[in-house]
Amino acid sequence: MSTDENRHPLRFGLKTTPMHLSYDEILRVWEEADDLPELDDAWLWDHLMPLAGPPGGAVLEGWTLLAALAARTTRLRLGLLVTANTLRAPAHLGKIATTVDAISGGRLVMGLGVGGTRQPDGPNPAVAEFAAYGFPLPSPREGLARLTETITILRRMWTEEVFDHDGPFTTLRGTRNGPGPARPGGPPLLLGGWGDRTLRIVAEHADIWNVPGPPHNSTEWIAERARVLDAHCAAIGRDPAEITRSAQIIVDHSDPAATRAHVHALAAAGIRHVVLALPRPYPDNAARRLVEEIVVPVRESGIV
Repeated sequence: MSTDENRHPLRFGLKTTPMHLSYDEILRVWEEADDLPELDDAWLWDHLMPLAGPPGGAVLEGWTLLAALAARTTRLRLGLLVTANTLRAPAHLGKIATTVDAISGGRLVMGLGVGGTRQPDGPNPAVAEFAAYGFPLPSPREGLARLTETITILRRMWTEEVFDHDGPFTTLRGTRNGPGPARPGGPPLLLGGWGDRTLRIVAEHADIWNVPGPPHNSTEWIAERARVLDAHCAAIGRDPAEITRSAQIIVDHSDPAATRAHVHALAAAGIRHVVLALPRPYPDNAARRLVEEIVVPVRESGIV
């Protein structure tokens, strides 16, 4: 999503959370969405265990599932909202992402976030998830440093034929990444997060910034976070309009008017891309209902 796209009408995507769902249920929604030009993109998440419901329920691994869905669609841009950076070594992640980009014919958007970190208080589902799969849980400071290093390595994998890297956490020798990306420079980079230090990294590197919206966070809170991002951009001399503002909201199947109201409020706050997250179970014609009940009415209301 380039600077020019910031001047275009509000864009929409959908998100299917692969938790307590089968592959066929998710595939049905993605194939339907692929035939609906009103939806620009589709997204998965990146967790290894359920965050709600029965703890032993099914969860499909994000990048593996994304590759399968990339092979079954032809138009939708696609990605993980967002990849948990600490779950994969940076160069390995770059190879995985390059493969999905090749399968999709260049439709990948590289969604990336810090991933799980140690938190001083409150519930933290990452503790059980990381322990179950043998991953160390870093501090927030380390998580941010690892995120920055991964971004550097991804950019180099997508722009250099061969390189070495000596970083705080990763050492690489003679790294090559064929085939190269489908587009010069690699897929656009979407960064998710909202802390002040994360927003500095967004200002420095992101093409797209995504943040959870209603019901998790209010539009007023998102607007305040956007002002922090603007300040970081000003501090480094970057035009904030170069970064597409994106938010995800959970759809209320029983009250589409409420979902439309959230979209209107987000657009008024400067959001130019809205990801409509579908709660399970998915009804028949789930993607078409999003278009008919939310996307078309919002666009007909005159939002640009």
